[in-house]
Amino acid sequence: MSIEQLFGDHRRFLWSLGYRMTGSAADADDVVQDTFVRMMEHPPKRTDEPVRPWLVKVALNRSRDLLRKRKRREYVGPWVPAPIETDEDAAVPSHELAPDRYDLLESVSLAFLVALEELTPTQRAVLLLRDVFDYSIAETADALDLTEPNVKITHHRARKAMDAYNQARVPPTKQVQDASRNTLFEFMRRLEAQDVAGVEALLASDVKAMTDGGGEFRSALRTIAGREKVARFFLSVSQIGKGISVRPMMLNGLPAVLVEVASAPERVARRTIMQMQLDANGRVAQIYVISATPKLAVLDHPTRA
Repeated sequence: MSIEQLFGDHRRFLWSLGYRMTGSAADADDVVQDTFVRMMEHPPKRTDEPVRPWLVKVALNRSRDLLRKRKRREYVGPWVPAPIETDEDAAVPSHELAPDRYDLLESVSLAFLVALEELTPTQRAVLLLRDVFDYSIAETADALDLTEPNVKITHHRARKAMDAYNQARVPPTKQVQDASRNTLFEFMRRLEAQDVAGVEALLASDVKAMTDGGGEFRSALRTIAGREKVARFFLSVSQIGKGISVRPMMLNGLPAVLVEVASAPERVARRTIMQMQLDANGRVAQIYVISATPKLAVLDHPTRA
């Protein structure tokens, strides 16, 4: 089989694995490229066996390397995953998911990817293989060069680290997507009207906001927490800049908006993506704001996981 055919057969899966591992579309591109470069330069010795396990092992090793390098670098302000475009009609099934399994769409949600940041690279790989891609213990052990007992221990610790996410878990079903879209547009409308009480009414009391400018643009250097602080921040920044336009998008399984500013002060982003995560009561629990230029590649080069 030619390398071109292998690339066509396996690229999408390897990219989706690399993106979930790193939370970065650019890193996922590198994972796929490096994996196939490795295959051309040092192909697997056994040609009578399926090639997918070998490709996955190489991709996971590269993903873990990229994760470790990123975590060693100092990042200015909160780190939010790079958004990717997802299909408008894609949604998690409305029936309740098992508490220890994650749908493919939920596993690219910003909330899920942010939660994965609490795991070590190996814990992250084990959790994804076992609870997203349905790998067996033996398959996971082989992919990561671990013993089966080590896989079990690592998996247990990874699930424990996801407790906070699971307790507040709201998978992106069609109903959740529709509610998120309505709330997002209403939030934008009330910001434009400078309706303080109206903005606060949409927010959960413990709402948090993460603003990722990557050190390139002005943004909050720490996660903003609490209804009054979050409302005050967004009411303030909504008045910065002139010629504001808003375009709806579907990113990482949930509605989002691209806010573009025709004229803005120095170090204020001209393009910003905003998305909300609702809690079980339909109030805004989390707001993600992304303006770091390298993370906005989705606007010019859409990629679907």
